[in-house]
Amino acid sequence: MTGIEEGERLRRWRLLVGDDPATDPGSTVSLSADDRRIDGALAAVYDDQGPPEPGAKRSAGLGSSAPRVVGWLGDIRSYFPSTVVQVMQRDAVDRLRLHQLLLEPELLDAVEPDVNLVATLIGMSRLLPERSRATARTVVARVVRQIEDRIADRTTAAVQGALNRSARTQRPRRASDIDWPRTISANLKHWLPEQRTVVPERLVGYGRRQNMVQRSVVVAIDQSGSMAESVVYASIFGAVMASLRALRTSLVVFDTAVVDLTDQLHDPVEVLFGTQLGGGTDINAAVAYCQDLISTPADTIFVLISDLYEGGIAGELVRRMNAMKLAGVQVIALLALSDSGAPSYDREHAAALEAIGVPAFACTPDAFPDLLACAIQRGDVAAWAHRYRAESG
Repeated sequence: MTGIEEGERLRRWRLLVGDDPATDPGSTVSLSADDRRIDGALAAVYDDQGPPEPGAKRSAGLGSSAPRVVGWLGDIRSYFPSTVVQVMQRDAVDRLRLHQLLLEPELLDAVEPDVNLVATLIGMSRLLPERSRATARTVVARVVRQIEDRIADRTTAAVQGALNRSARTQRPRRASDIDWPRTISANLKHWLPEQRTVVPERLVGYGRRQNMVQRSVVVAIDQSGSMAESVVYASIFGAVMASLRALRTSLVVFDTAVVDLTDQLHDPVEVLFGTQLGGGTDINAAVAYCQDLISTPADTIFVLISDLYEGGIAGELVRRMNAMKLAGVQVIALLALSDSGAPSYDREHAAALEAIGVPAFACTPDAFPDLLACAIQRGDVAAWAHRYRAESG
């Protein structure tokens, strides 16, 4: 190992564990001005004694000063990628109890917005002072737009792409309707060797089903604290689905009470601020409410998004879900709709739902459009879930 490599190794070790000579072989490493700011930014969250002033030893916390926190946010955004910034922000809120500082407009303007920050803000929405509400809504709207950009096109294609694969058309209306393998095959005589490409003079596409029956989708979202990320994603998916004429979408959120937010689906930010994270859980009451929304069971998809920790009548919950399934409703229990890995959930209740033929599994936002397409086309959702679990490990 060269001297340069050894010096870089000691520098990184010094930034990782701090400057305690008893545990840090790199404690004597001389840090540059930038390194000292990185060290201070890390110390602000991960040092038990709190963060230092730039260039000083770790001895002071972020305290209650919003400008001080804004300076810290500026440092971490300068020296770390956005994904790391989001983790550090979340850890700072959890470890240093900075919730009250998030009420300050200047701090909200400085943060790196992400799903977890949105969950924190909507959980605090009742505490937001008037001067912070507009800023908080702006932050939430930024994240909503980011997520919509990520999911809207795929969700729209999944819903409107109920394609009749046996029918063909030479006038596909959208690029997504083009059957590229058949189009290329039909245009091989138009191959241009000098450009190594085929000029498709005749397009071959999928024909769409005519007079497709409008499907109903009823989504019930558990707004207990552990479901925060799922609440954010499900609310935005609900708004996207509500914008599609092929679907009649209803969205309710629940804890021990049930709130119907269907009339707010035109504005996902409004939906999010209509939720109230935390509190108890009565899943059975929510399912009972959703049963009353269903007028055509055979054309309805019911999606329960919950970790299944029931505070109501557990046996009645399973009976209601079974009754909906027997009536012809496609019933799905999503244990989480998030990117956060394997969720915690009530395994006994999940097994009880699986036993009556209701698939219970977690799903990422990126996979949800494919799940929705399977349900809309009356596919075998349980088989889809089995394949998805096998592929995602």
